[in-house]
Amino acid sequence: MPSHAVLAMLLAALATLGPFAIDTYLPAFPSIAEKLQATPLEVQQTLSGYMFTFAFMTLWHGALADAFGRRNIVLGSLFLFAIASLGCAGAHSIEYLWVFRVLQGMSAGAGMVIGRAIIRDLYSGAPAARLLSLVTMLFSIAPAIAPIIGGWIVKLLDWRSIFLFLFIFTSLLLFFCYKLLPETLPPEKRQPFNPSFLARSYSQILRSAHFHCFAGMIALMFGGLFLYIAAAPTFVTVHLGLGPEQFGWQFVPQVAGLFLGSLLVNRLAGYLSLQNQILLGFCILGTAVAGNVLYHSFYPAALPWSVVPLFFYTFGMSLCMPAATLLTLDLFPHIRGIVASCQSSLLTLVGAIVAATAAPALSGSPLALSLGQGVLALAAFVLWRLGKRLPSPGSTGAD
Repeated sequence: MPSHAVLAMLLAALATLGPFAIDTYLPAFPSIAEKLQATPLEVQQTLSGYMFTFAFMTLWHGALADAFGRRNIVLGSLFLFAIASLGCAGAHSIEYLWVFRVLQGMSAGAGMVIGRAIIRDLYSGAPAARLLSLVTMLFSIAPAIAPIIGGWIVKLLDWRSIFLFLFIFTSLLLFFCYKLLPETLPPEKRQPFNPSFLARSYSQILRSAHFHCFAGMIALMFGGLFLYIAAAPTFVTVHLGLGPEQFGWQFVPQVAGLFLGSLLVNRLAGYLSLQNQILLGFCILGTAVAGNVLYHSFYPAALPWSVVPLFFYTFGMSLCMPAATLLTLDLFPHIRGIVASCQSSLLTLVGAIVAATAAPALSGSPLALSLGQGVLALAAFVLWRLGKRLPSPGSTGAD
């Protein structure tokens, strides 16, 4: 069994595959369009296709892990992601790039989903909250460095080298997981992988109003962040007038908020209730949204004022998400892997819809982006309030 710190680093690294597969290649959008003779919309669809398959497959990662063990599914998904990354690097047309991005989407979410189940396999209460916040804190570094790495790679080499970088990163992660990642679900605790059991499990989860409120809250908050991530090629290069190697101006404040918020959660674990932690997060997040809308109602996008609200948005979000995740996982303790799958799938589906619809529609105006983020944050707050007012789910301990 690896140490607490080593396990946290492994789980955080597994969770970074999703952001790395998105954020590293965002600065390369113009280069991909030029080299593959594709339109900007066709290049945008490489992101949408990845997100939709990511969302669909996260429904199954947890069920597979509940039936066949955590470690086996993680290792298999890493192998598939490495092969898909090589395919992306060698794609000679936008259609081939779509295909291999879909394969990346099929495999990238396993580490994120199963990592949460591993934490709840091993820990409960405050220790689980601390480890989850530590993983989030380490994971939050990825969205900051990924676009910076991608920007410099495309500037010094070419867009294909970004996917070769992903292949090397995944291969190293596969090696360390093979050597160090433990199996936390013994055979006697595994659930059958058969249609009737899965139908009952998914039905039980999807009929839960508490699940839709807590998981929906997480997904909508993330949607508010992902709106800016998907719009980054326009927001950074057009509205802020920066180059492809300067994406850090947007992503570093976002990730600093995630990192510092997760650090605070780690300190608050055991001292502040989960519901009060969420309330504090929404107060900070709501203030950030209001400031963002107010500034862009009167002034054009400019540094640092257009990115400061993103820091406080992610700071507030990182206070809410670990608490809401634990509330969601504890609704159905006997099928936590499937619950984690459903929650991650909903989060990713909202991100995919935002990337495919809201980001292209709103990215032309900084004010429109801030208003879109505000609508998503308000909807998340409403779901949380509804979840608090629902009758207790009983013995699950969710409330």
